[in-house]
Amino acid sequence: MRRISLGIALAVIAGSAWLSVQSDERAGSAKPHAGGSRSKPAEGGKDEAATDDRGADEDVEEPVKAIISGKVVALGEALKQRGVKSYAEEIKGQVVIVTRSGEIIPIVPDWRGRAFYQDERLRNRPVDLVVNRRKGVPWVQVLSIYTFDEKGVRNITDYWCDICSIPMYEIKDCECCQGPTRLRFRPQELPEDLARPK
Repeated sequence: MRRISLGIALAVIAGSAWLSVQSDERAGSAKPHAGGSRSKPAEGGKDEAATDDRGADEDVEEPVKAIISGKVVALGEALKQRGVKSYAEEIKGQVVIVTRSGEIIPIVPDWRGRAFYQDERLRNRPVDLVVNRRKGVPWVQVLSIYTFDEKGVRNITDYWCDICSIPMYEIKDCECCQGPTRLRFRPQELPEDLARPK
């Protein structure tokens, strides 16, 4: 009988604690700091922590879409061409685009840029990349890849599943049928709403 009473008492305490937490979250109350006291509302009744978080988000500028032309190469190779010594192990696998003017720009290995890390066929050849650039960030995020064939024709480049007719943006099996994909080139000009590379 005592065990049953003890179990009921623990269930009541746990339920009360849960309800207390839920009501605090609904009320939007500030979380206690490490010292246990709640943060003081800033002027106008706003919570300082919330203001700080919003301020950090507001400092992030929107990316600017641009076109960069050059060749994508391994970082070690680009540094070596400029007489910069580096340890191969630490920069292994990293790729950059070397622009026509000689600038070295690193590429983010995200959903689109990852293709350059995986596929050597996309490196050491002239490319135009449509990218997102952010102020103060040297890395670019690739949005579209344009390569050139032996006749100099510009081609938008991706991976393609012939069975499902689905484009892919990195080397992997088709997301639909799990079959193989192939590197695809289609003649296409650069977007007209972006400034052309010099």
